Amino acid sequence: MDVLRKRYQGFFEESRRSLLNMTSEITYAEVKFKNESTSLGTKSEPSAAPKEKTSLHKTNPGFPKALLPSLLILLLLLAISFFIAFIIFFQKYSQLLKEKKAIKEVTHTELECMKGNLTMKEKDWSCCPKNWKPFNLNCYFISNDTRNWTESKNNCSAMKSHLLVINTKEEQDFIIGNLDEKSAYYVGLSDPEGNGAWQWVDQTPYNASATFWRPGEPNSLSEHCVILNKPPRSSWGWNDVTCKELHRSICKMMKIYL
Repeated sequence: MDVLRKRYQGFFEESRRSLLNMTSEITYAEVKFKNESTSLGTKSEPSAAPKEKTSLHKTNPGFPKALLPSLLILLLLLAISFFIAFIIFFQKYSQLLKEKKAIKEVTHTELECMKGNLTMKEKDWSCCPKNWKPFNLNCYFISNDTRNWTESKNNCSAMKSHLLVINTKEEQDFIIGNLDEKSAYYVGLSDPEGNGAWQWVDQTPYNASATFWRPGEPNSLSEHCVILNKPPRSSWGWNDVTCKELHRSICKMMKIYL
């Protein structure tokens, strides 16, 4: 019995020691695991810092975005200002070109100008080609050469003008005051069809009640053109003639304004 009791006691002691060893190992293992977890947690904390930096970095572009509408408005205002300046410059340039073109179109190399009260805005000088006579808004050229009516018409056109069109008595009086009584002068009135339908070369409507025909004129359907003349012991007036006759002529053009 004693032997058995000793064996049981020895076995019990050995089992108790084994159990104690296992418990210490488990405790150590748990402690070690906790330490590892703690170390891992400690190492993971710094990773949060870059996230904060990233979020701070993302907020920086907000400042230039706030300036973008202002910059767009500024650019739009600059574009509008440039466009308005371009329009003003273009208008002035176009006006200058028109004035230069008007001067170039005159076949004469010299102009005679006068300064005075003008009806056209922003103009200081009214001009006529040299040897042309000014009256009101127009210039008049009295030729010394004789031509038929068609040649006279073409000669005026070559000088950027047209055969005389008379609109008022004042204009008629001015013209006859500069004419030679011994000559006759073609004017820009004709009846191409020979049916009494008189017309001016510049398409001005013909007014039969405001004409300067000499008494008894017009008197022939075969005479399709008109001259301004003064027969002996008579006054100046219009007379219908055949268009092939050779006479002097009168050209008319608008003044050039500078």
